Amino acid sequence: MINEKLEKAFNDQINAEFYSEYFYLSMYAYFERMNLQGFKNWMNVQMQEEHAHAMGMFNYLHERGGKVTLQAIEQPKSDWNSPLEVFEDVLKHEQYVTSRINALMDVADEVKDRAAVSFLDWYLKEQVEEEANVGNVLKTLKMICNDKNCLYMLDKELATRTFVAPVIG
Repeated sequence: MINEKLEKAFNDQINAEFYSEYFYLSMYAYFERMNLQGFKNWMNVQMQEEHAHAMGMFNYLHERGGKVTLQAIEQPKSDWNSPLEVFEDVLKHEQYVTSRINALMDVADEVKDRAAVSFLDWYLKEQVEEEANVGNVLKTLKMICNDKNCLYMLDKELATRTFVAPVIG
């Protein structure tokens, strides 16, 4: 049976992961309105990844005999001024998620749950990758400024990203 404090922390993180999915869905809708299909695709892949992350924790909590308690999902932002602003928000969000995973790991350490520490190690590594991926797109957006031709080329590049279901844990 999983520790009660750790169970609550997992439930809070499950909510945060579902919020992330919702946040990326909002960005997907924004890029759909802008007719930037590659950017929309990038957000779709990100949205699927966040769903997989939430379900990984959901399933883990069940495997450990815990109770999943779903919570209300906060309404995400839905308007931005530019793709650059979107990706600045994405980076801030992923950094926030990293801090949350670190805090969850701290609870697992505190209650001496080695299985949870081992499980969460995958999420910490995933966050390093998430921040790097976002950082790369953000650097490119800053470099191209408002050049519509370059934005078009980046949109075509982002259209090639595909979702690969992660093997969590």
